[in-house]
Amino acid sequence: MGIGLCVLVAPEIVVGAVIVLGVVVVAVAIQEELAAYELRHASPEEAGTSRGTKVSSREAEAHRKPKLKPEPAGQDWQPPVPPVPVDRTGRASCEPVPVPHAGEDDPHNECADRFPPNRHPGMDVLVGGVRFDALQVGVRVLWEIKTHRFDTYNDFIRRQEIEKELEQIEREQDAAAACGYGYVIGVSTQAHKDALLRANRFLNVVVTGCKR
Repeated sequence: MGIGLCVLVAPEIVVGAVIVLGVVVVAVAIQEELAAYELRHASPEEAGTSRGTKVSSREAEAHRKPKLKPEPAGQDWQPPVPPVPVDRTGRASCEPVPVPHAGEDDPHNECADRFPPNRHPGMDVLVGGVRFDALQVGVRVLWEIKTHRFDTYNDFIRRQEIEKELEQIEREQDAAAACGYGYVIGVSTQAHKDALLRANRFLNVVVTGCKR
């Protein structure tokens, strides 16, 4: 009633009163909105701490050491391949370089040492970047020794074996010829020799008679 009387008595106060009341209302509304915002969101310090934690987690993850692959079992180990010597032109050298036998097949290695006979017992030889089972004593002849029990294979396995051997023989024969060496394939049985010669009649195959 007091406000009503003042408005009726002094109309010029109406504008001022409205302005004052409007400012108060707006200020209250802003204060309420700020309070609601603070309830919905964390303080800047808390937000900074949260971001820091996330960054630290990412950095820790990035610096975490990767899991190592399991070491291979002992039976999977293979002897390291020695570096291939090269000549002045950068090509694989034709000078014979003795290296340890590639595998642990004792009957095969004994045959390679004994039959040609091998100039370097207990060793293979690298010529032209290719490994051979033996370099024959007294002559420039390289040997590839086969001691498979070829006679015991069925026809399918025999065909597969001959195809695989021909690929190896061609590679070794080319390297030997390029370096001025002869090349001989030693096999344990006549059946193995016959199978190779049916596939390529120009091969130099010798029956060693070596047993497994």
